[in-house]
Amino acid sequence: MTPNPSEKFVGIQISPISFIDEGVDTVLDTLQNRVGVNVLMLGTVSWLGLKSGRSISHALDGWPDHGVPEPYQMRGGAYFDPDPRYYRDTFMADYRSRDPEFAGKDILKMVLPDAHERGMKVYVELMEPFFKYAGHGSAAAVEIPTLPQAMDIDIFGRLGGEPSTSHPGYRSWIHSMIEDQVRNHDLDGFMWCNERNSPLDTLIQGGAPGDFSAASRAEAESRGVNVEACRQALLRLYDFMQEAAAGKAFADGSLITFLRVLLENPEALIWERFWLERNKDLDRELYGLVKWCKPNLPFGLNIWNRNHFNLIRRAQWPWAEQTRYADFVKPITYQHQAGEVWAKELSFFRKTVLRDFAPAEATTALFRILGLKEAPFDQIVGAGMDPDTYVFGQCEDALRGVEGKAKVYMGIGVDAPRSRPDTAKMTTDIAYRSVHATYRAGGHGIVLSPNYASMHLTHLDGVAQALTELGLK
Repeated sequence: MTPNPSEKFVGIQISPISFIDEGVDTVLDTLQNRVGVNVLMLGTVSWLGLKSGRSISHALDGWPDHGVPEPYQMRGGAYFDPDPRYYRDTFMADYRSRDPEFAGKDILKMVLPDAHERGMKVYVELMEPFFKYAGHGSAAAVEIPTLPQAMDIDIFGRLGGEPSTSHPGYRSWIHSMIEDQVRNHDLDGFMWCNERNSPLDTLIQGGAPGDFSAASRAEAESRGVNVEACRQALLRLYDFMQEAAAGKAFADGSLITFLRVLLENPEALIWERFWLERNKDLDRELYGLVKWCKPNLPFGLNIWNRNHFNLIRRAQWPWAEQTRYADFVKPITYQHQAGEVWAKELSFFRKTVLRDFAPAEATTALFRILGLKEAPFDQIVGAGMDPDTYVFGQCEDALRGVEGKAKVYMGIGVDAPRSRPDTAKMTTDIAYRSVHATYRAGGHGIVLSPNYASMHLTHLDGVAQALTELGLK
């Protein structure tokens, strides 16, 4: 497919600190002239280094060839000035970042005028959960008074590690944060990412699922759900998962036993369904909120790569459904890091449900089910996933799924953080081939991800070369 230059969408996810470290003009010059970017996906609220900080994997990958080569003691929060008029119904009105680097600075006011003067668009990019997200460089503390009172509750009645999205104050805060930015700033679009683990997700990963907070219980009961029966069913599944992980022998094997326990406790699936729909409700609400404020403002979804690596999540998040509340989707395909992500995803199943299968056997079967054609398990971490099969294939899948009802902007990984030294390293060629694979599959654009602050300019040169060849630079 030959892309149309008039419809060019070359985005990049970027944290506020890059503009402080390098200056607004320098960053925009580099991205526009050297790389060919015309859309900034700007993280404006976060407590995660992956979204708001410098490189979180510099110990493995070294510092990039731009920016400040020093750790950033990010405290997190809003990097714009929240308008108090929008937060009267939430206890989280005071969430402005206390980072000294941003004292007296509003990132939207800093970037929007200069970007627009250059003909570049600015989208706000946000990800939930905002706090304490393992592997994403979370801030050491979250300085919001009374936030613990909004936490979810697990099956044992314990306070969880994430705010309950059913808590009215927390949900209102998210609504307020988005309305504030959309109404008060001349934005060109909005991208929302939802990376919550469902109850089944949590069980398979060895955790105790929620959310059994008072607000969530009330919502479930209003929908005719027997909350206590669901909790008891999840407790039975939790016991099985713990026994499987501990090595208990099952006469019929772990997979059949899991299915038996699940079928004997169908209320667990009722709770999974309730949780899933309530989770999707937030996405739908935010789409409607943005459209209410500015009907023509694009709203898109940043889609977790676990949705195409996990067969349960794949069944739960069909593309066609998401087009009802998204103008575009951005499938995450961080190719060089993808082997590591796959190995981690499979490890959860191998400890419990697929405990009786060798990793090579499980990988072969799951790849066939999921439509992946990548290296065998014993090579995949070091090889990563190939742009010509993985990026191309995921782009084709997304396009087929959205049926022309939403744009597909492929999330191309450039120096996505590695947590293992044996994980494949990013290269200029990977970036180059990923861009070509996207447009060859028929994709509508690309989003370079996850954060400019960790990207090497020499790798972004591969993007620039491909864009030049495609007539987009």
